[in-house]
Amino acid sequence: MNWGVILPLLSFLVIIFLIGVMMSRKVNESNNFISDYFIGSRELGGFVLAMTMVATYGSASSFIGGPGVAYQTGLGWVLLSVIQVVTGYFVLTTLGKKFAIVSRKMNAVTLVDFLKERYHSKWVVLLSAFSIIIFLFASLAAQWVGGARLIESFVGIPYKTALVIFTLSVLIYVAIGGFRAVVMTDTLQGMVMLAGTLILLIATVKAGGGIPHIMQDLVKENPNLVSPYGADRSLTPLYVSSFWILVGVGVVGLPQVAVRAMSYRNSQAMHRAMVIGTIVTAVIMFGMHLVGVFARAVLPGIEIGDKVMPTLTLTVLPPWLAGIVLAAPMAAIMSTVDSILLLVSSAIVKDVYLNYVNPAADEKKVKRWSFISTTGIGVLVFIASIQPPDLLIWFNLFSFGGLEAVFIWPILMGLYWKKGNKYGAVISMFVGLLSYILLTTFWPNLLGMHTVVFPIVLSFISFIFASLLTQKRTEEARNVMLKKYF
Repeated sequence: MNWGVILPLLSFLVIIFLIGVMMSRKVNESNNFISDYFIGSRELGGFVLAMTMVATYGSASSFIGGPGVAYQTGLGWVLLSVIQVVTGYFVLTTLGKKFAIVSRKMNAVTLVDFLKERYHSKWVVLLSAFSIIIFLFASLAAQWVGGARLIESFVGIPYKTALVIFTLSVLIYVAIGGFRAVVMTDTLQGMVMLAGTLILLIATVKAGGGIPHIMQDLVKENPNLVSPYGADRSLTPLYVSSFWILVGVGVVGLPQVAVRAMSYRNSQAMHRAMVIGTIVTAVIMFGMHLVGVFARAVLPGIEIGDKVMPTLTLTVLPPWLAGIVLAAPMAAIMSTVDSILLLVSSAIVKDVYLNYVNPAADEKKVKRWSFISTTGIGVLVFIASIQPPDLLIWFNLFSFGGLEAVFIWPILMGLYWKKGNKYGAVISMFVGLLSYILLTTFWPNLLGMHTVVFPIVLSFISFIFASLLTQKRTEEARNVMLKKYF
């Protein structure tokens, strides 16, 4: 066991646990458990909001899978990935003040709360909860395995033991601390991610003899590695631009990101988060993918992409510093896991249990079921992760696409189009869900574009047509809702 690597990682996990314990006290003292546990009583400041958005969006794909693909593809993948720089800015600009104001009027503490009150449809709620549970469960499994693989590789223990350690670490602080624990640990994890990126980028450039020398080595091996089209010239302009829909503009439809836009304290906090979040995201996304490309000149011949970042870290850094840097991918994974875990828990407890199973449940029951559901989901993901699946990097992108196809138009049109109604929302969500699954299964990357494009287009058309065709049926109820909240 490499204790030089283990001790920084262990210290990181201990700090995370202590934050969970501290936040649990605040949750227990709160007068409104649901609002505090699931949305932190809407008290996020600008810096915390920025860091929790960065940490939630960044994941195993950003620190392990992404650099691995960049290693194999070249600078073209860096170009493709940098659209993510504007993610936080775009989400807060698009949803921004209006989403926060409307959700406060509705007393909505989850995204599904907003959709339920906006459309007054049981099927909108059930489709939302089903989509969140299905797509985010797949994302959770990928992150769970990624976290366990990191611990396994660098601590030198069996995979299943590493899986137990990772599971307990996440469940303890999320189950007892709720949203407050998530955003506070996200803040710490975001700073670790930023520092780790900068340290590894500098060390990699130094190990490669400087950027000009690295670029010469890449050109000697394959000139396409420094082209915008990728090593095998598969990154066509059409595919890259369509991929930007998945990781750029479409992110507004991700529930785990959108919910942050209703949790900040005031407009000043939101504006500060836009600036800080954009800068931090730029450094992390550009830096880590550039590290992946440069690693090809420093350590040629790595066949498994997911091993590039860990192998490079142990090669170019001393053990104690490697342990600190390796806390960055662990932070990325854990920060994504905790947010998704809490979101799935809220879909079960807040959106299904309180709406349709036991609307009269008292706070004691809500607390109990919140803890049970969070822990239960974690255990189920743990079981699913015992035999890890292949191609973990694509699970996250599959989850992104599915959620965006389902949620993007009910959210945006619900805020900005007064004629949107429950029929448009239900049809749009169903068409988006079904078309995404069918295209992913039978016709991926249709016409050279990423699979998410056609489901988003089809769900948009469905929303418009279904809403316009049913205007008279919902006119009275819609007018009452608009007058009350808009």
